[in-house]
Amino acid sequence: MSNRQFVLACLTPLFIFSLAFLALPLVRLFLASGEGESGWAIYLDILRKPRYLNTLWLTVVVSISVTLAALAISTTAGMFLSRNQFRGRGVLLSIMTLPLAFPGVVIGFLIILLGGRQGLINQITPGHVVFAYSVIGLFLGYLYFSIPRVLLTVMAAAEKLDPALEEAARTLGASPYRVVVDVILPGLMPSLIAAGAIAFATAMGAFGTAFTLATNIDVLPMVIYTEFTLSANIAMASALSIVLGIVTWALLLIARSLSGTTVAAGG
Repeated sequence: MSNRQFVLACLTPLFIFSLAFLALPLVRLFLASGEGESGWAIYLDILRKPRYLNTLWLTVVVSISVTLAALAISTTAGMFLSRNQFRGRGVLLSIMTLPLAFPGVVIGFLIILLGGRQGLINQITPGHVVFAYSVIGLFLGYLYFSIPRVLLTVMAAAEKLDPALEEAARTLGASPYRVVVDVILPGLMPSLIAAGAIAFATAMGAFGTAFTLATNIDVLPMVIYTEFTLSANIAMASALSIVLGIVTWALLLIARSLSGTTVAAGG
């Protein structure tokens, strides 16, 4: 068997899988979006009708907010854990990555136990604060499962940073703030961009947590679900799915372009 035949034999299963489970379903989804009464103008309906446009805007805003918060928390914690060895470090790290073992429904249930009508916060606060079913509860739920994904990526990148660069900066008189801004963050930037893109994409498409918490709010996965199941509006559900995919894909493309042009200060 020649090298070319060997490569073709290895790529054939990948081609079949990509065609059967990626390309054909996406093509069918796109064609289904134009089969409604509005035809291909259904995409204009998404931009013209306040319900769909506001839902898209809210989903993007929540996802961006979760991404920024996860990056801030995970970068701080990741740098500390990667630079310090102490008793209980492994236990702390396992606790911070525990949400990876939970599906979205369980995470939503945890938020309800914390900030629901019978939750802990409601019982111990004088004003009976309930936030589980609002944007705040959804934000906390998304943040809960986004932190470990970003944390592990940041820790892996932090371990590859060259300590000599930080020492050189301090020797030249740089303050701790300048060391972080001019040395550490540029070194972590490719990983931060990649981790942020994954966190954003995960938040955009998260359904289980939204299904559990979204009582008074609408996010795109929930609207797609209700259009498909309750309204039997397959065309609109398909169009919203395409829009969700395009927005997420565009962000991932931008993130890949940015991370590819950023040089890490790693050893």
